Amino acid sequence: MLLKNGTVLTNDEENKVLENGAVLIDGEDIKEIGESEILESKYPDADVKDMQGKLIMPGMINAHMHIYSTFARGMDLKTDSAPSNFVEILEKLWWRLDNHLNADDIYYSALYSFLTGIKQGTTTVFDHHASYGQTKYSLDIVSKAAEESGIRADLSYEISDRNGDLMRDSALKESEKFLNKIREENSNYLNGRIGLHASFTLEHETLTKVSEMADQYNSSFHIHTAEGRADLEDSRLRGYNGVVKRLDEYNIWRPGTIAVHGVHLQEGEMEILRDNDCYLIHNPESNMNNAVGITSVKEAADQGLMLGLGTDGYTTDMFESIKFADLMLKHSTQDPRLGWSIIPEMVFKTNAKLAEESFGVKLGVLKEGAAADIIVVDYSPPTKLNAENTYAHILFGLNGGMVDTTIVGGNILMENREVQVVDYEKIAHEVRKQSDDFWRRF
Repeated sequence: MLLKNGTVLTNDEENKVLENGAVLIDGEDIKEIGESEILESKYPDADVKDMQGKLIMPGMINAHMHIYSTFARGMDLKTDSAPSNFVEILEKLWWRLDNHLNADDIYYSALYSFLTGIKQGTTTVFDHHASYGQTKYSLDIVSKAAEESGIRADLSYEISDRNGDLMRDSALKESEKFLNKIREENSNYLNGRIGLHASFTLEHETLTKVSEMADQYNSSFHIHTAEGRADLEDSRLRGYNGVVKRLDEYNIWRPGTIAVHGVHLQEGEMEILRDNDCYLIHNPESNMNNAVGITSVKEAADQGLMLGLGTDGYTTDMFESIKFADLMLKHSTQDPRLGWSIIPEMVFKTNAKLAEESFGVKLGVLKEGAAADIIVVDYSPPTKLNAENTYAHILFGLNGGMVDTTIVGGNILMENREVQVVDYEKIAHEVRKQSDDFWRRF
């Protein structure tokens, strides 16, 4: 398949911009990139698709997502008062929600979330799942939705002690079963790791068990880290001056571990994450929405920490998350220079590195031999677009609604803004029916 007559943004080391460019896809990978006329004459038997001047760029990677949050949109909490702090948000909304999820809720939440991401150019998702109303087989259900949608998904179950030992043990079993599945399937489209909620809902026994499980399966972790002050205060009550320092006692910080948020990290904790080759994933919209504070992104970057970007379930649109991350960093530091280097590094370099390590293929770039995870964006720039200003165009000119075509592993998931892998309107109708049922049970 040859995508021709587009403006190609490679996002590779050279950050090349090719006007009237083309990308040749052979199977699951990119075979060649070059000028449209040259590649079209060189490969006369290719299935040619004219991009009509649109942008051709790598698919977006979401480094932290909660697909189970889908049915929360517009939902009545049925409480006397609205949550007034972060812990109340968890208790009155998220923990109640995941305690009521059944198998159908999980499936339709996941499928709708993945499809919405596809419509907005997201080709890879790192999901952090919780459904204590239906723990058993829950990751299989989410992976089924991922397979049907065609995206790449890294999945984990949010192990926690908040519901007691029996529920905790069920989450441990589900996680172990899924790690075995990942090992057996050895897929470039599905991966997993051990999910943990947060330090303040995890006891000594559980942390010991998951550390042993990680050793056995050579797994890393995906965990909320110092998101709210409650997490920090809990660690201090346990005798540790910080969440990272407490979890360090259990060898949670190992290469590839995903630490999410990091709003209330203490002195020396960024260094622990950095020295153990962990990722810190920033979620600006969620942090603002929950009023938990601002992650010290500049300090983390200065410390050499691997910083990535996610959405935490707030949105499926990574272009939107880029804008908020850029604004939050500039506003909080009162330095308009910072976003221009730190944010694109997070979303286009670190997210890609995390995804490449997880799936074993080259992602986040358009180059020969990389996976053909590609999006086409209907954007006609009012000013010149070149290798020096691509991020400015992405920041100020692009949004998820402009995505025209989404391709993963050479498979077209959406073309001309129409989802190809399923009947989207039928699925959307079923999702609304299921959400009505869930709201009655909530």
